[in-house]
Amino acid sequence: MKLSTFVSGFIIATVCAGALARPAPWFQWRSKADGSLACSQTPLGPGWERAAGPYRDARCEKLIVAK
Repeated sequence: MKLSTFVSGFIIATVCAGALARPAPWFQWRSKADGSLACSQTPLGPGWERAAGPYRDARCEKLIVAK
């Protein structure tokens, strides 16, 4: 009985945590070599610097407004 209660509690906690999770924000990155821009959720490497963001979409058009 105790194991099934634990498993049920774990499943409920996992579902609740997943419901509160948000996708990672997108940022606009500028190339240090030629100044071109790219949109990515993760750094593109040492040749890139963050130019703007965070954004909600993969086109870096919808800014996330801080509350």
